[in-house]
Amino acid sequence: MKRRGAGERGGPEGKEIMVRLNLRQSTRSIYLGLACVSLTLHLLLALFCLSVLQSACVLPTSSSSSVPRIDPVSHAASSSSSSSAASNKQANSRQHGDRHKPSVGGTFENEGNDSFSEDLERARKLIGVGKVSPAERGRAKLQELFKHPLYNLPRPKLQEDDWLLRLKTDAEAEDIEKEEKANRDSATSDSDWQSGSEEEGYDKVTWTRDEETHPPWLRFHLGISRWELYDRKDLNLAQLTHYLATQRILGAVQKKGGTQLKLLVSFPNYGQALLKPMRQSRDAETDVNLFYFSDFERHNAEIAAFHLDRVLGFNRIPPVVGRLINVTTEIRDVTTDERLSRTFFTSPAGNVCFYGQCEYYCSAEHPVCGRPHALEVSLATMLPDLSLAPRRSWRSPWRRSYSRTKLAQWEKDAAYCDTVKKTPPYNRGSRLVDLIDMAVLDFLMSNMDRHHYETFEEFGNETFLLHLDHGRAIRRSTLLRLRLLSRPDFRLSDVMRESLAQDPLTAVAPLLAEPHLSALDRRLATVLAAVQTCQDGNEDVVYNDLDEHDDQQLGENP
Repeated sequence: MKRRGAGERGGPEGKEIMVRLNLRQSTRSIYLGLACVSLTLHLLLALFCLSVLQSACVLPTSSSSSVPRIDPVSHAASSSSSSSAASNKQANSRQHGDRHKPSVGGTFENEGNDSFSEDLERARKLIGVGKVSPAERGRAKLQELFKHPLYNLPRPKLQEDDWLLRLKTDAEAEDIEKEEKANRDSATSDSDWQSGSEEEGYDKVTWTRDEETHPPWLRFHLGISRWELYDRKDLNLAQLTHYLATQRILGAVQKKGGTQLKLLVSFPNYGQALLKPMRQSRDAETDVNLFYFSDFERHNAEIAAFHLDRVLGFNRIPPVVGRLINVTTEIRDVTTDERLSRTFFTSPAGNVCFYGQCEYYCSAEHPVCGRPHALEVSLATMLPDLSLAPRRSWRSPWRRSYSRTKLAQWEKDAAYCDTVKKTPPYNRGSRLVDLIDMAVLDFLMSNMDRHHYETFEEFGNETFLLHLDHGRAIRRSTLLRLRLLSRPDFRLSDVMRESLAQDPLTAVAPLLAEPHLSALDRRLATVLAAVQTCQDGNEDVVYNDLDEHDDQQLGENP
């Protein structure tokens, strides 16, 4: 009875169990097949992404075939005179309307005979710069801006004592020779200056009273006047920046003083420049929580400051140009600075790095590195030597306290400006409005560390302020230019974009990212709003330095 009952129940149940087992096996096979398909697709996607990344970010090897070397301008010419002629010809062509095609310090030679464009594209990829929207089409706003009456105001004729330096007369040169009793075998009767030899790579040159024999840096020094460092219309300005971007670097030593790393480089024509290396990517933004000067000095900020100063019509910042150099052959191999030399090393990534010696960020944890040898830098024109043109350093009355707990006097005294206006040297002359010009420039470029400024001793208090290392009255000319730059047809960000496009490093990537350019417009609006607020409550806000010019002459609506 039991066996029969069990058999009767076991028949249908056994079939049901078999069906379930078959379904489970089929389901497992389907799941396993789907898993294999998914895994295959993921592997194919990973291989595809890897190939794309390798093609876009491939690092050059450390072999000599990938080491860029910057040559002189006229690498095909053997004489220094032909090199100078080529430089002057190119500079003059830019001044006569030809579009300046940026050059990154000459040609790159390597064993693999790669073209310059390929090296440049490799550098562009390595820097990792994002795409930037192109400048507006149509007429050049910068060119039209410099045609505006506010940028072409008539100036009084400069007198002899308005020049910082001047060439000695024959009689003066003869008197100095007699006093010093120096051996001047190489000097001629008309006071020519000749270098004695070409030792250490310097050019054998002859300088006379003829301006054409002077290198661009010397013409720049001789062009400094009581009111500005250079004339914007001077043809030598283009030649000077071209010379900075192309001249062969003979030596590099660390500059003494300052808080961060700076180098002094020398050129074959006896010129020098102040070098600041690239420390951050162009699109890096400063942390708002950093304490004033706790950020890296930026090479592109130095270049942008020169262009902004020129766009504002101040002409008080020495010309600065960007350049792509070889950190190995143009710094490490030519330096005579032992302190600098012993800080060089090769990083785990194969890049040549150094860090120098200074107060901030000069350590192995904060190195300056090539990629693997190419390094972006800014080169600033040096001012005349202090023995020729002494300068006086002044503490800014609106300097910060540099204390994390204490405020500066101007931050807590509402009458502080009135006190400054009664204090020499701000109680006469144009010193106070010069200081306001500098404050506007600093605010636009977010320089919060202006603790000192300098003037040339030769000019006393009647001169401009040197805007180096980057009140309640503002010049009328400055205010009108700021208003002009706030208009859509002369928007500050647009003219700055056009001006910066003339720099050689633009061939690698735009010098300022779009957010930085937009910040200029935003800060300009803040400055104009602050001036308007002052005008609403005060009468002596604008210092009229344009008495002889009416609104119609200046392009202003009456």
